[in-house]
Amino acid sequence: MRRAVCPGSFDPVTNGHLDIVGRAASLFDEVVVAVGVNKSKSSSRLFSSDERMEMLRRACAPWANVRVEGFTGLLTDFCVEHHIQAIVKGLRAVSDFDYELQMAQMNASLTDVETVFVPTSPEWSFLASSLVKEVATYGGDVSTLVPDFVHERLVERIAENAARNAARG
Repeated sequence: MRRAVCPGSFDPVTNGHLDIVGRAASLFDEVVVAVGVNKSKSSSRLFSSDERMEMLRRACAPWANVRVEGFTGLLTDFCVEHHIQAIVKGLRAVSDFDYELQMAQMNASLTDVETVFVPTSPEWSFLASSLVKEVATYGGDVSTLVPDFVHERLVERIAENAARNAARG
């Protein structure tokens, strides 16, 4: 069985992420969407790891060969533990390639897991979770960039945070 992992923080999951997951699902027998559960970064996240995994499970439901799991530590350790042969990474621009190539070479030095680069579809090439959060925070319409239910959760969370910050003064 050919297994691959699509790792990330997915805070929140975007249509660009789902484009890569869907394409990986057509190439591999099983795809694990691995959500980084880094406790030290949890305060900077908009959504908890459980929320991100729940949204991903719903977003990935159309693909029967995709499952979602959280992980801590090294991605290569996760791959070895789950008998995963490939890491699938989406590339938006040349700048992504520079970083991801270094990461792929480091991962290859740690284990025999291969990295497969998939170019992002042009319609999503500008898309990043951080940009979605920033634009949404300032009232911009990001409804076409994330699944509908993610957009609803995003708008709710931003309103909650704004109300919390206003109450603090």
